[in-house]
Amino acid sequence: MAHPRSRRIRALVLPLGLALTASLGFLPNAAGAAPRDAAAAAADTGSGPLLSYVVNTAPGHAAVGRVERAIARAGGKVITAHERIGVIVVHSANPRFAASIRAVGGVQSAGATRTAPLKASGTTDVGKPQRVTRAQLAAAGRAAKARGEEPLEPLQWDIRAVKADRAAKVNPGSRKVTVAVIDTGVDDTHPDLRPNFSARQSASCVGGVPDTSPGAWRPWNPDTDYHGTHVAGTIAAARNGIGVTGVAPGVKVSAIKVSEPGTSMFYAESVVCAFVFAADHGVQVTNNSYYVDPWMFNCKDDADQAAIVDAVGRAAKYAQGKGVVNVAAAGNANADLAATRLTDTSSPDDSTPVGRTVDPKTCRDVPAQLPGTVTVAATGARNLKSGYSNYGLGQIDVAAPGGDTQQVPELPAKNGNILSTMPGGDWAFLAGTSMASPHVAGVAALLKSAHPKASPQEIRWLLKEQADNPGCPAADATCTGTPRVNSHFGYGIVDALRAVK
Repeated sequence: MAHPRSRRIRALVLPLGLALTASLGFLPNAAGAAPRDAAAAAADTGSGPLLSYVVNTAPGHAAVGRVERAIARAGGKVITAHERIGVIVVHSANPRFAASIRAVGGVQSAGATRTAPLKASGTTDVGKPQRVTRAQLAAAGRAAKARGEEPLEPLQWDIRAVKADRAAKVNPGSRKVTVAVIDTGVDDTHPDLRPNFSARQSASCVGGVPDTSPGAWRPWNPDTDYHGTHVAGTIAAARNGIGVTGVAPGVKVSAIKVSEPGTSMFYAESVVCAFVFAADHGVQVTNNSYYVDPWMFNCKDDADQAAIVDAVGRAAKYAQGKGVVNVAAAGNANADLAATRLTDTSSPDDSTPVGRTVDPKTCRDVPAQLPGTVTVAATGARNLKSGYSNYGLGQIDVAAPGGDTQQVPELPAKNGNILSTMPGGDWAFLAGTSMASPHVAGVAALLKSAHPKASPQEIRWLLKEQADNPGCPAADATCTGTPRVNSHFGYGIVDALRAVK
């Protein structure tokens, strides 16, 4: 089971100073007049829980303005309006708000983004740590010195697996390329991240409104909200003689925090804000190692979930239109995303989950299965699909190292998970499709460095064209397709060296 704090983490090792530790984790409405009960709805604004909503309409100032007036009549308060994509974020305690606003002319979809009231949902335990031996660290140090590598690079089997160590000698990436980590925040004071961090392109988007004040992008709690910092290190930890290296150690990395305080919930209003902010601040690549809460799959036959897909889809498409490559983790349920039926027992994850069967044709993992997004599966040190990784013919674009304790690399690495940066200047092993996605984001950044005029569609094609496909393992019936394209690896494991040649 994936770790509850992030649905894209599988296993954890904390912390590494002189020690590393580990544990298991993670329809458009017809035009019409305002509803007849709008006045009654406005009078009923305090009788229900305060919820957040997305209301979607035609883009533009005039269309959004008309709907904003109807929102006020229906007992809603506009938090922010993304006029260029027609998405309005609203708070309301009116239990009939969604039904009322959907009946308003010009409203194309609308729904609650959560099932729990607007407040933190609490934290969860991360389990007991498992420390690495001093002998292993000493061996890494000796190997690094002999090879001329970063001090902890010998423990990064994943860097060699995607040939990023060789790519760095050709082209470590351009300073004109920035990868935004849409996540739990990033500790930009970490010595491996500080040289490449772009504060100008960072913010907190929690709640749907960007906050660019200094440090707003940092984790709420460094002891629990470590996820984004780990992701950032895999992408762009500097080659500075201190700790680890990233796949693209020459590019910049920024942070757009979207997780709510006291919880690892990533709600639609925050994610919409993040995609728009990235697009408007010159970001070239976004990494998305999460799914939009509270639903593992958002189904279009449910009005609330359909509105979430609509809102986040508009924001992701807007970013792509501004030249942004969106990369996302496929998920950790070991589920075939191309199946005819899937079981979801974890949703909604902000209140009481209710088991349900979903149809993948109408129910989507957001943002991983949004059009144009690069969807990433995870592999282990033996180039096999990680046991937890989602898969699916036609659903996975490419694969990358995400870690797997059942696939143990050669010494001195030994640990089958992914080593990267942690808040407070530390390092740790984690595993999950959360860890696979930033490898692909890093390679996408290298491609963008080598081909600065390439469109997101062209970068996505290059990622596939240059990938190395191990092919389906013998006697593994879950792997279907051809040696070139299959359900476990998509087009294959990404190749950083080919990206820069």
